[in-house]
Parts: sequence; structure tokens; C-alpha cells
Amino acid sequence: MIEVQTLEGDASFAAYCAEPEGTPRAAIIVIQEIFGVNQGIRQKCDRLGADGYLAIAPDLFWRLQPGIMLDPDVPEEFQQALGWMGKFNQDAGVRDIEATIRAARAKLAQESYGAGKVGVVGYCLGGRLAFMTAARTDADASVGYYGVGLDGLLGEKHAIAHPLLLHIPEEDHFVGKDAQAAIHAGLDDHPKVTIFDYPGEDHGFATEMGKRRSAESADLADKRTAEFFAEALG
Repeated sequence: MIEVQTLEGDASFAAYCAEPEGTPRAAIIVIQEIFGVNQGIRQKCDRLGADGYLAIAPDLFWRLQPGIMLDPDVPEEFQQALGWMGKFNQDAGVRDIEATIRAARAKLAQESYGAGKVGVVGYCLGGRLAFMTAARTDADASVGYYGVGLDGLLGEKHAIAHPLLLHIPEEDHFVGKDAQAAIHAGLDDHPKVTIFDYPGEDHGFATEMGKRRSAESADLADKRTAEFFAEALG
């Protein structure tokens, strides 16, 4: 775990950090689901670290309660997660992601060859925040899994200046067909946005573990993400 200073410099919050062997290729900020920086998110970081990236997952719920880690396969914990999401300030979350991007850039400058690139990847709530991060920060590349609420954020698409990759499961019970159609209508012609659809898949299909995982589609999405970051971040 590392500590990240807020943009305002008036507080700090914890973040899970996985470091590669040798010089990092770049840094990737891993944006949590509604379940906090749990085992699955930490495992995402570990995989990115093994691929040569500096991977950092900030605890975005710290303003509510530091250290929330929940299991989506436990019904009581799933309900708790929905409660935390309802209280979460997404605008503040994006500012904390921006603070983490700055911390990653500083860490790259200290430990590698100078100013390295920083990408973000988010899941569920984190996928929505990844879109917001692409529109509101200078992240060099962004990936969002599952498309939650993106149809309500299309007014910000003009601000997306760097590559954005979206993975949309077609049977997502949190993102209806009308919302998916709106996402495509709003973004298919955007020069910086690439969208992949996953027929038959539901929300959370690319989680690292548990009942929601759909291995074949998860592996395909993660392969596409890896190729995207290799091109966008180097």
C-alpha cells in the first residue's frame, strides 16, 4: 500500500500498488468496482505488474470509510456495496483518480527514465469513472468495462482527447438495450473511442474470480485491453 495526496493537499488516501521487475513500461491506474479495492482489483494490479506496468488502485471510498473490501458473491456484501455506491461522490472520485495519476507520474519520474505515460482501466462503477477520467483529466489512455451510465455522460465526449476503449456486454442487466444504443449512437463516430460488444455476456463478466466471470469473453476483453495499452502507452 502507498499513500496518495489529494489534489488539494489537505489529506491523503491509501492505494494498492503493484510494481514490475525492472523499469516500468508505463503506469496504469486500476479503478475499483463498487466492492472497493478487494481481492479481484488487487489481482488486476498484480497481473499488470507482471506485464511490466506500475499498477495503482486507489481506495476511492476512503471519504466514506477507508479500506472497504467486499465480495460480490455474498448477498449481504453486495447490498452493502450498493449502499456505498449511493453515497459516493463521483466528481470527488475523479479528482482522486487525477491525484493518483499525478502520483504515478511522479513515481515513474523517480524510478525510471523520466516522464512516463499513465493509463486508467475501470470496472463497473470504475468503468463509468474511466469515461469521466478520459473527459476530465490528461490520462494518456483509458479503458472502461461494462458501460454503466455512459449514456448520461455523452455531453462530455467532446473533451475526450486521448484513446478510450469500452467493453460492453450486450446482456448487462444494469445497462439496457436503449442505453447501449445511445452509447453507440453517441460514440461510434468519435475518433478516439473504440467499442467492443460481447453478445450473451452480463455485467461483471471480466472479473478475476467468482460467479460473474465468463472466462472466454474475459480473456478476449483483457487481450484487447493489453493490446490497446501496448499501443497507447508503449
